[in-house]
Amino acid sequence: MSDAQVVKLEFDPKNMPFRRLGLSGLRVPLFSLGGWLTLGGTVVGDPVKDIIKTAFDAGINMFDTAEAYAAGKSELEMGRVIKELGLRRTDLIITTKLFWGLRKGPNDGGLSRKHIIEGTQESLARLGLDYVDVIFAHRPDNTVPMEEVVRAFNYVIEKGWAFYWATSEWSAREIEEAYHVADKLGLIGPIAEQCQHNMFHRERPEQEYEPLYKKYGLGTTVWSPLASGLLTGKYNEGIPPNSRLATEPMFKSTVKSLQQDEGKEKIRKVRELTKLAHEELQTTPAALALAWLAKNPNTSTVILGATSPEQVTENLKALEVLPKLTDEILEKIERILGNKPAPPPTYGRPSLDRFGRL
Repeated sequence: MSDAQVVKLEFDPKNMPFRRLGLSGLRVPLFSLGGWLTLGGTVVGDPVKDIIKTAFDAGINMFDTAEAYAAGKSELEMGRVIKELGLRRTDLIITTKLFWGLRKGPNDGGLSRKHIIEGTQESLARLGLDYVDVIFAHRPDNTVPMEEVVRAFNYVIEKGWAFYWATSEWSAREIEEAYHVADKLGLIGPIAEQCQHNMFHRERPEQEYEPLYKKYGLGTTVWSPLASGLLTGKYNEGIPPNSRLATEPMFKSTVKSLQQDEGKEKIRKVRELTKLAHEELQTTPAALALAWLAKNPNTSTVILGATSPEQVTENLKALEVLPKLTDEILEKIERILGNKPAPPPTYGRPSLDRFGRL
């Protein structure tokens, strides 16, 4: 069957909420699907197709990958499946990230103009696409002038290889500098930040970025929403032999930390969250943790990872939990966690009411 004869699957958002990605006009699903550690890595072939189709059928049309994920294989698998499923490109939001590259040459990584342009072209070739919707700077590069970075991403957008650019794991200072450079030169600035955010990782997304949300309308695309599976509750009684913590070498330090006092305290908190999820919300701790993130107005989309179609379906139960997160439930969660970042000091002045503008 030729490409022209492929029957395009119609996208149905079902009951998936959509939000703007930052202040851009791009609408993204509240939950998206990412390829880190899974698609092209631990999951290859037909299972990738099953996972992506399940997500698409459930209202997810945003798929996130990176040049570094499985050394380019994540992009290859995602591109293959998009074509084989006959997904209409305009229905999709495809995002990828640049920084690490696939080779060891001095210019095969980082955020030089050379790697941003060449890396974008290579990512598009692996994906089999003419463009991506958003291209992320996967990490900051303090060896490259910010003007060069901003100009290079602006060039990528002007060439039509991406519609927007964004950052990932940048500091607030670095993001602010990018905005200032873009504004000064009349160029396009970043629209979002892809940051780690979960119940145990809160300082940067909830405190450090707070001025950026208010000043620039920054949105976040959240990765590791379940703290590498810790918030699912599956480690409450130890580490199962086939789990990610048991099989992935990169999590050795995490396993070691769970044997120390701080790690044991996290497990204790997850057990309490599990009890709250079961007894008061009739749901899973994973769905509770995902809904808690989605409740944050600065979250544009929560990136889900999945090794099976069933995991996608299970995680999307968070949509049923979201309306149940009343102020009372949220306060109970905060009491269990005990790690809410402190707000900026007021130095004795009375606080503004909810209509006050900073």
